[in-house]
Amino acid sequence: MRINKLFELILCAGLLFPTFTFAQAPIVLEVDASKHVADIQPTMWGIFFEDINFAADGGIYAEMVKNRSFEFDNPLMGWNEPNSDTHSLNEKSGIAKVVKESEGTNPHFARIEVKNSTGYKIINEGFRSMGIKKDAKYNLTFEARNMSGNISKINFQFIDKNGKGVGKASVAVSSKDWKAYSASWAATETVEKAQLEITFEGTGVIDVDMISLFPEDTWKGRPKGMRKDLVQLLADLQPGFLRFPGGCIVEGRTLNQRYQWKKTVGNIEDREMIVNRWNTEFAHRPTPDYFQTFGLGFFEYFQLSEDLGAEALPILSCGMACQFNTGELVPMAELDPYVQDALDLIEFANGATSTKWGKLRADMGHPEPFNLKYIGVGNEQWGPDYFDRLKVFIEAIKGQYPEMIVVSGTGPFPDGEQFDYAEIELRKLNAEIVDEHYYRSPEWFLENADRYDSYDRNSYKIFAGEYAAQSVAIASPDNKNNWQCAMSEAAYLTGLERNADVVYLTSYAPLFAHVEGWQWTPDLIWFNNLTSYGTPNYYVQKLFSNNSGTKLISVESDDKPLTGQNSIYASSVLDEDTKEIIVKVVNSSEESKSVKISLKGAKRPKKEAALIVLNSKDLNGVNSIEDPASISPEEKTVSLKGRNIELELPPYSLSVIKVVQQ
Repeated sequence: MRINKLFELILCAGLLFPTFTFAQAPIVLEVDASKHVADIQPTMWGIFFEDINFAADGGIYAEMVKNRSFEFDNPLMGWNEPNSDTHSLNEKSGIAKVVKESEGTNPHFARIEVKNSTGYKIINEGFRSMGIKKDAKYNLTFEARNMSGNISKINFQFIDKNGKGVGKASVAVSSKDWKAYSASWAATETVEKAQLEITFEGTGVIDVDMISLFPEDTWKGRPKGMRKDLVQLLADLQPGFLRFPGGCIVEGRTLNQRYQWKKTVGNIEDREMIVNRWNTEFAHRPTPDYFQTFGLGFFEYFQLSEDLGAEALPILSCGMACQFNTGELVPMAELDPYVQDALDLIEFANGATSTKWGKLRADMGHPEPFNLKYIGVGNEQWGPDYFDRLKVFIEAIKGQYPEMIVVSGTGPFPDGEQFDYAEIELRKLNAEIVDEHYYRSPEWFLENADRYDSYDRNSYKIFAGEYAAQSVAIASPDNKNNWQCAMSEAAYLTGLERNADVVYLTSYAPLFAHVEGWQWTPDLIWFNNLTSYGTPNYYVQKLFSNNSGTKLISVESDDKPLTGQNSIYASSVLDEDTKEIIVKVVNSSEESKSVKISLKGAKRPKKEAALIVLNSKDLNGVNSIEDPASISPEEKTVSLKGRNIELELPPYSLSVIKVVQQ
């Protein structure tokens, strides 16, 4: 009994048959730097701009005055008269009325009758108010004519939420004919929600129009230019292309409301304002004050593309209104003006200054061609009507500009009956680059990282023109830019990069959203009146675009590409300019993963490699105005053992490893 008892004790203690814990063997990623699979297109990673979520007026276009020319459907929308609420004009200190005196693109102006110069004021509320910064300078322009009385000056000042003045200027006005005036002043405080108050010295009647206010510190210091911090976020992406102006904004709810590029060029005051199609699109986010002034027009888009070093990719209406709305069609017999718009746009971008549209470009300050190479026809159209019209566009554009690359589309969804039909029709038309859109769940992105692995290499090239993982559902107001969505997109992007021989362009959508003016979520970049931040999705896009490389090279495990085995996704490129081998690896598991990256065919690597890690343990984690870098890249270094790198991939992570060859 004693022997048996002792045996039991020894057995329980593990002394007789000791147990051993073996470390799990690392997952081997074999990178072959000598195996150049394809060239990485300079356009591989780009940006998509659409005027949704107050992205243009109230966003990247730095105009601070809402309804500056009194052309909104409600012509005094955005303007308030706080002490003019009595019923009788005799009791009021003054009143503003909007007058239409002529036809044209900007026929309205405000006629202001001042009965008491110490009491009357008119206030512009701005786009969800106005953000001003202490000591920053602001430039005002307006037009006026003195109709009667003795009004001698107009006073302008910023006011805070309590009505306190925080920066002001006065302008003497005397001309009885229309005359342009200007003023500049500095803000005395930083205020997120300021407004512009206007008062008058003297009494009488004065007409005013085009009251416009911009920060002096715009992108590249251009007068009446773009908001600097928002453009800088775009520049930091180092985009290969800029797609504009949308998106569904191209189509319009009706053909009359479509985007017409010719109405967005020339003098700003002559550009015809229209209602923004997102004005009443969603019952959950009505925005009745959302219009397009087109201060940001096609010339400015081309100029921005040039500033960013990106190829311009304009998208034009094909004569079909949004099929989710009216689906209005222009008859085929009446399609010529739409086709001519495309031909004229190419002339505007590339034509000699002796041509009609090339001269307009030069008159606007850019005599050199913009060197446009791509033009898109239609946005998310589907069905036979689209392909009937697309064929006409292709024949006309190629007939006059055979070198121009025409971008077409498969519709709004990445699969289904209409998508399958589009594939067949596009091949008949010998399509060059085709726009595909992916608004799907995070699970879809993880499961479809191999989407193009077996794609027909003799078919058209792919433009992943709109993608974004939806945390709840497409168009849900509850969608979040959380880490689960961003990480799943990163996994999918490894698949796009791994198929760079067929995927030529990619861009997240939508791009911008005002925190108080959004209609659609999720969005890449969020902002308020003063500040802005990139989402986790932004940092995913940035890590890919800033590390694009020039050659696609092979990375495999067990002789297979990594498309989710052991929750690992990977792609690899070679940058011939920096002599870097760049490996991107996603670990979609809740557990860390040990990997060994084995470099083959590489020149002698340096002993240390750069390691950039983007991750969060919380799949629901987000960035915010208050904590803009909660989820952001962390840079480290990792040592090489010969030609091998051993590292632990954190749970839920994107890691970028950069090895310099000597």
